[in-house]
Amino acid sequence: MDRAQPISATAFILCFAGLAAAQQPTPQERELEQLVRALSQKVDQLESRLNRIEGAPADAPTAARVEKLEQSVQQLKDERPPAEGSEDWAKIKKWVSDESTLRPYWKDGLRLDSGDGSVKLKIGGRIQHDFAYYAEDGSTERRIGAGFDDGTEFRRARFYFSGILNDEIEFKAQYDFAAGDADFKDVYLGFKKVPAVGNLRVGQFKEPFSLEELTSSNDITFLERSLVNTFAPGRNTGVMIHDTMMEKRMTWAAGFFRQTDSFGDGAGGRAYNATARVTARPWYEDGGKKLLHLGVAYTHQNYEDDTLRIRARPEAHLSPRIVDTGSFGAEAGDLIGVEAALVHGPLSIQGEYVHSFVDGTNRLVGNPDFWGASVQASYFLTGEHRPYKTSAGTFSRVKPLENFGKDGGPGAWELAARLSYLNLNDSGVRGGRLRDISLGLNWYLNSNVRSMWSFIHADPSEGGEINAFLWRMQVAF
Repeated sequence: MDRAQPISATAFILCFAGLAAAQQPTPQERELEQLVRALSQKVDQLESRLNRIEGAPADAPTAARVEKLEQSVQQLKDERPPAEGSEDWAKIKKWVSDESTLRPYWKDGLRLDSGDGSVKLKIGGRIQHDFAYYAEDGSTERRIGAGFDDGTEFRRARFYFSGILNDEIEFKAQYDFAAGDADFKDVYLGFKKVPAVGNLRVGQFKEPFSLEELTSSNDITFLERSLVNTFAPGRNTGVMIHDTMMEKRMTWAAGFFRQTDSFGDGAGGRAYNATARVTARPWYEDGGKKLLHLGVAYTHQNYEDDTLRIRARPEAHLSPRIVDTGSFGAEAGDLIGVEAALVHGPLSIQGEYVHSFVDGTNRLVGNPDFWGASVQASYFLTGEHRPYKTSAGTFSRVKPLENFGKDGGPGAWELAARLSYLNLNDSGVRGGRLRDISLGLNWYLNSNVRSMWSFIHADPSEGGEINAFLWRMQVAF
């Protein structure tokens, strides 16, 4: 495209000089003449620079940088590792073995380990995004007094930083942002290999009660834990000692806890828990592909302000609570839980029973007993098995035999079914009864990503039947 050429400075000056010769310039005209001369010089300079730019190849600098980069890449390809015993080899070995050197790598999360393994750090998190659709009887909402609305939510959105320092000190700081603020989850400091004790942990974490509760939400079979989990004390702030014995064939844990809020705060009152758990695995073969797990747990609880309330949803977090004792007078209570699990290759069976003994404070309430039970089974169509964590007596992350993706693997596919029951009726308390039947399908794309689908049929004693269809997308690392 042609560009309009500016008038040269020489032509402009000659023209201006001719006009000046015809008439004697005034002081203002002389000032204007000086300004024109300065502008003409600027125009000439700009025109010269433009000509140089247009005359050079447009991609010369880029081509030079690309060529230099290609040479560097080729040099890296041609370069060979230093010979063992050489000076460069000695430098690399010294750097790797230095205690202050952290080696980053990926293993289901970002990890950094020191050269001697005494320091191990991990950065991780989880995102669980749920969708729910409900279909209930016409009279259900009227009887229960709550509505069932379809919806979606971020069930969990967590970030954590954990590690082991000098082989002896463990720590973890985990926060959940799903509710719109940074609620505490696991925030603790621990000491390993303490003489005569084993391991000591101080802070906020889960009390040692219930196999399903202690198994991470990343690794449970259904979107939500069973109705039995209604009784589990969950996370509180306290002190716990724990260890394994008999070559990790048994685990034990015992702790004293203060009942706290979502930020680990608790003040006043007498709301304390004393909790203990023991597990055993009398049968364990093929690295956990075949095993039998047995466990028992106990907790004594003092209730804040001598008041207790127990209520539950039908294993769907977006649902309203449909069984509820309401608040009633109670001084303390005892929970006893038994648990069992069997893994035989791709088949897994798990069951729990919890009984609650409550000390009421008046004759109308009495001393009610509540209980819950559940049994579930799952089967991997693609041949995997549920991994078992021998150091804690819980289940851990499923790893597909063939990841889904560019290699063409199917991932891991799991079918599951569960029956659970909760009874909150006894003595002077009429909280209701609830029975749930759940069916599930899980697709593990790899060890970090899975999609979960569940159908739940809930049958509360105080209302009509409820059907829930749930879907979750999860990434955990």
